[in-house]
Amino acid sequence: MTPPPVTLQISVAPSDFRHACDLLPHQFRAWAGQVAEVLITVDLHRSSGRFSARWEEGKDKIVPLAQSLPGARVVPVDYSPEAAARVSAEFFGGQPVPAKDFRGGPYYSYFFALAEARQPYVLHADSDMFFGGGSQTWMAEAIAHMETHPEVLLSAPLPGPPTADGRLRSQQAEPEPGPARAFRFDTMSTRLFLLDRRRFRSTIGALRPHRPPAWRNTIKALVEGNPPQDLPEHLFTEEMRARGLVRREFLGTAPGMWSLHPPYRSEDFYRRLPELVRRVEAGDMPEAQTGDHDVNASLVDWSEALAALANNRWWKRLLQRR
Repeated sequence: MTPPPVTLQISVAPSDFRHACDLLPHQFRAWAGQVAEVLITVDLHRSSGRFSARWEEGKDKIVPLAQSLPGARVVPVDYSPEAAARVSAEFFGGQPVPAKDFRGGPYYSYFFALAEARQPYVLHADSDMFFGGGSQTWMAEAIAHMETHPEVLLSAPLPGPPTADGRLRSQQAEPEPGPARAFRFDTMSTRLFLLDRRRFRSTIGALRPHRPPAWRNTIKALVEGNPPQDLPEHLFTEEMRARGLVRREFLGTAPGMWSLHPPYRSEDFYRRLPELVRRVEAGDMPEAQTGDHDVNASLVDWSEALAALANNRWWKRLLQRR
């Protein structure tokens, strides 16, 4: 069968190498049979702050790892003026595109990847996403629904393993009637989304970069040497709400497809990662994890990561410089 006109686009950077060793092959197994192209974009532009952690560990290894996936097209993110102009024209109406957000997180690289895709639909996944269920019809179901529902700008698998009663536990959303276990959000998440680029052009047309609304985030950016720019997902959300557009996340026909995201990094997480991949693919989830879109303490001990996060606040680093 001819696969749907979709590019699976996965974003990686050197700091992702340790988890990407297990998760890139996992993501490839989940989606390669449902897409016409697999595109892995590698962002070698290092920022300041937590997104640059473990950069040295992966800087010489991340490209060979990406190239090891059979049939994947691996493209370094191109920050040249010519590439930037192309990205700006498609998504920002000719306005300059910030390199990073106020945290040092990805910004330009998201849109470069979308512009680089060869298919009209793009399924973007951050390199740390898990996928359970294993449905090989999810993509076709998502596209069929989007084609008949012009208000759906974005789609994604169900957030978290499904609960017995069909509800979400960690997020609030408007449920849809029917057997697909579908929910509608008026927000966007750059972790994972299926976007029809043609619908973006016809409904939104151009995003408008701006500073984060909270003054402390602008200060954080200036302190750490990052652009004082709000997150791309916030720009999408503003435009979606203004136009009545939605993001639809659904399980689909059995066995369906669902996603899971690790909110932190810790030695316990890395130690358990191969087992986590196995358990997600097998659907072996504890009841306490169902309905939760983030990996919680029923699967990983996050105490180490939470302690490190508390001790590494940007304002603490600022006080240490004085």
